[in-house]
Amino acid sequence: MKQHLIAPSILAADFTRLGDQIRNAEEAGADWIHIDVMDGHFVPNLAMGPMIVRACKKVTGLPLDVHLMVLEPEKMLESYINAGANRLTVHIETCPHIHRTLQSIRELGADPGITLNPGTPVEAIREVIQMVDTILVMSVDPGFGGQSFLESSLQRIKTLSNWRNEGLTKALIEVDGGIDASSIQKVALAGADVFVAGSSIFAYPAGIQAGIDQLRQKLSAIEVQ
Repeated sequence: MKQHLIAPSILAADFTRLGDQIRNAEEAGADWIHIDVMDGHFVPNLAMGPMIVRACKKVTGLPLDVHLMVLEPEKMLESYINAGANRLTVHIETCPHIHRTLQSIRELGADPGITLNPGTPVEAIREVIQMVDTILVMSVDPGFGGQSFLESSLQRIKTLSNWRNEGLTKALIEVDGGIDASSIQKVALAGADVFVAGSSIFAYPAGIQAGIDQLRQKLSAIEVQ
């Protein structure tokens, strides 16, 4: 049976209770903790310096999945990995020397990942998918939480899944943006393995446990088919 992983995004968490919310997510069955880093240039927002990663590391044993939505990410790799990032994902759009950047992430001790925005052709990452452990498909334009899932992402996920079936990569396919009870099944059926969810977990009306439980139920319904 294929394993599906849930990665709550702390972008949607209550930062006055961040430690408790991360612990609650872990107790509720989260697999990774997803941390979005934004520089206000590549995306129109600011969020999450290495200090936040270090603080998260102190309160959870889950892998920290750090997504660098920044210009010149190669200058920040070491600081985030030293802070505790287990998985570090960079955008193809910001890395002119992508092979070197991905190799540096692995040499520094983290699992490298490659990300592409909704408007970037999937073919842009074909030459490096054998170098990464994760391929992160943005299913919204990055920079803000709470956006609606872009249906065009499904074909992109299917393409990546086909490439993996053909042996071009062994990477996990991760999807970030608009993941909730209404979208998670179709994303999983398209071939995704890892689901980044923010508002549908941390802002779920019945609480974090109920939010994760709902997503798990939707995944379980297709895993047994």
